[in-house]
Amino acid sequence: MTEQAVKREAQIQRTTNETDIKLAFAVDGSGEAKLETDVPFLNHMLDLFAKHGQFNLEVTARGDIEIDDHHTVEDIGICLGQALYKALGDKKGIKRYASVFVPMDEALAQVVIDLSNRPHFEYRAEYPSQQVGSFSTELVQEFLWKLALEARMTLHVIVHYGQNTHHMIEAVFKALGRALDEATTIDPRVQGVPSTKGVL
Repeated sequence: MTEQAVKREAQIQRTTNETDIKLAFAVDGSGEAKLETDVPFLNHMLDLFAKHGQFNLEVTARGDIEIDDHHTVEDIGICLGQALYKALGDKKGIKRYASVFVPMDEALAQVVIDLSNRPHFEYRAEYPSQQVGSFSTELVQEFLWKLALEARMTLHVIVHYGQNTHHMIEAVFKALGRALDEATTIDPRVQGVPSTKGVL
């Protein structure tokens, strides 16, 4: 079986006293998302992420939203990161790096990725509002950090400017999808793992 023919997909289930999550992720998908969580804004962002990354993503999540959305958002980030890490396997043949700018009307976001097996997260974003509907904007950072940590990738997210908080966060998730799509793409010129170390 060739590297291109290997199914790069994974399923993760995480149950705690705070959340119950089932997540399925396919790297080589068609942009289809089936999302059932208690956090509508996150559903919207994950839908954008899957569509613009050409991933298939299924999430069923229930959490203690009577407290707030924190645990649910954080644990979905954990599960998505674990699924991405598992789906990519030994990472043979991937491009590994990506840098993507995405505009959303007046907002501009940039996402830079290295699928390095070295988790690191840098985040530069200042939002005009602390809430989008009932969603706290500080949870964007929480989600992205847990995603980077569990996927063991270096992730830099920069929101260069914007006036509408919804637009700014939407640009981030679209850019994240497109950057991950590029970084996970199989490049036929790459022999083995794209590292002089021989492993990632």
